[in-house]
Amino acid sequence: MSTAVLIAAVVGGGVLLLMRRLFPRRKAVKLLQYPTDTMRGKTVIVTGANSGIGKALAGELLKLRARVIMACRDLRSAEDVAQDLRSQAGPEQGEVVIKHLDLASLRSVRNFCEEINKEEPKIDVLVNNAGIYQCPYTKTEDGFEMQFGVNHLGHFLLTHLLLDLLKASSPSRIVVVSSKLYKYGHINFDDLNSEGNYDKAFCYSQSKLANLLFTLKLAHQLEGTAVTVNALTPGMVRTRLGRHVQIPLLAKPLFHLASLVFLKSPLEGAQTPLYLACSPEVEGVSGKCFANCEEEELMAKATDKQAAKKLWDISRRMVGLAE
Repeated sequence: MSTAVLIAAVVGGGVLLLMRRLFPRRKAVKLLQYPTDTMRGKTVIVTGANSGIGKALAGELLKLRARVIMACRDLRSAEDVAQDLRSQAGPEQGEVVIKHLDLASLRSVRNFCEEINKEEPKIDVLVNNAGIYQCPYTKTEDGFEMQFGVNHLGHFLLTHLLLDLLKASSPSRIVVVSSKLYKYGHINFDDLNSEGNYDKAFCYSQSKLANLLFTLKLAHQLEGTAVTVNALTPGMVRTRLGRHVQIPLLAKPLFHLASLVFLKSPLEGAQTPLYLACSPEVEGVSGKCFANCEEEELMAKATDKQAAKKLWDISRRMVGLAE
């Protein structure tokens, strides 16, 4: 018993030390307050709206009377979450619509967009939120490395297939959820599917850098329209995104406690995407990245126009959009 306690104490102390090094002095996040009818009459698509930041964002939008389309892979989970969100939103709330979307399948993305384009008269905001983090090496239905396929290519095709409706609905907004971990990646144009060597941490960072380069190029493409696109880095948030990360059994309780102290809640993490979806302060702003509801300065590799164009052209071919 004493040995187990000693091991737990050592492991737990190490976890706490690591958390303090990674996430020092977390500041309290001020929750945004908007008039309750801010999003009345507006339709917002949120991918991955059944958990984490997406769920919290959908709940806030519902309170602001938006028509929220939850685009989710797991419909049963989405139904449960939608019921929960409705019960929390109060008597004066918007509408929740659930639609199936599997970003690991280009066929599913095309089916979703076909349904949206047929049934929805307009889209005011598209939030590309869903993602996968440091999963074991697997491929999407179309043969892409899973993190690059879901985090970048799936949303790349989704956005392209909804652009005409977004333009017809202008002024409209596109919000792209990236991550500060983009700093540790680069675009490996020689092996985008990581078939030669798979480093799950690098592949996540690569996909998040791809989000930023996509935002940069798309903003340029949308110049002269009333459609804006901005990215954001939410910071470290307590979500299920890290479910594939292996944590020693004895350290799990201590890691959970530490996360409550050092990591943002999903609601706190949802403040910047909510800001980009709702705030009049960013009306007409495009091609930027935000953190904590303020513009963020990016590293040079995230503002490389040549790399953004190259990735754009390759991505179009990969998802079948190139002529």
